[in-house]
Amino acid sequence: MLTVRTDLAVEAHALWKESAGETTQLPGVAAREETLDGFPLTFVEILDQEGENALHKPQGSYYTLDITDFWKRQPDGFQRAAGALSRILASLIPEEGPVLICGLGNAAMTPDALGPRTLDHLLITRHLKDVLPGFRPVAALGAGVLGSTGLEAAEWVRGAAEHVRPAAVVAVDALAARELNRLCSTVQISDTGLSPGSGVGNHRMALDRETLGVPVISVGVPTVVDAETVARDILAEAGGTGGAPAALHGQGKRLFVTPDSIDAKIRELAKLLGYGLDMALQPGLDLEDLDALLA
Repeated sequence: MLTVRTDLAVEAHALWKESAGETTQLPGVAAREETLDGFPLTFVEILDQEGENALHKPQGSYYTLDITDFWKRQPDGFQRAAGALSRILASLIPEEGPVLICGLGNAAMTPDALGPRTLDHLLITRHLKDVLPGFRPVAALGAGVLGSTGLEAAEWVRGAAEHVRPAAVVAVDALAARELNRLCSTVQISDTGLSPGSGVGNHRMALDRETLGVPVISVGVPTVVDAETVARDILAEAGGTGGAPAALHGQGKRLFVTPDSIDAKIRELAKLLGYGLDMALQPGLDLEDLDALLA
């Protein structure tokens, strides 16, 4: 059987509706669509166990911001996108207390480097509390990957959290999508935490309130799509059928597709996420302030 991989709640919801019928109401899930600073925003809330079972996601709130227009290079595009992200984040992060931001992933593998590179654009202030008393304390951790450190990301984060004692943890990671057009064009923000590597079938210890004892906000952008899913879609488009040929099953297992411009896109997305976080955590600062402080 062909498995469709996705880390996005909005795609899981769409897949359920596709299989059950567009008019079928999904118990335990609420969804709505709106616009935020000119960008389409979809909100999916999983309310109970029935919703969890249907979408295979933990209970909680999932915000999916479509930033396709960000790549049109409009003069105010970066400012609007960062502002939209900051408003969503500010609604989920506690208003007071230190915040620990964790960049998850492998910095040496570009599609997985979003988390570590986002840290380069963060205003780190925890160690400056005597010099900058008006700034919220922010600490950051590049957790690395199990294969190069021998430690689970959750072990790194838990150890850092014991010292920082944050009011919340924010985990930034690359995700997997089901649709090609979502690659580098969708940001998912959730209050449910995350399981590093789950989108590519490499499940690791979860980062969530249960494991860390504080709210965990996840921020992610899909950078890969499962190759089997891409092949199925191409064959379906060419042959006019939605079915996957039996010969396709198992082929390309653990093979993933990423955009050819992924290097440039990761650089820009890392800055976008970093500035969105900075504006959410230090609401008195604007883009010019951040450019000056992070130069």
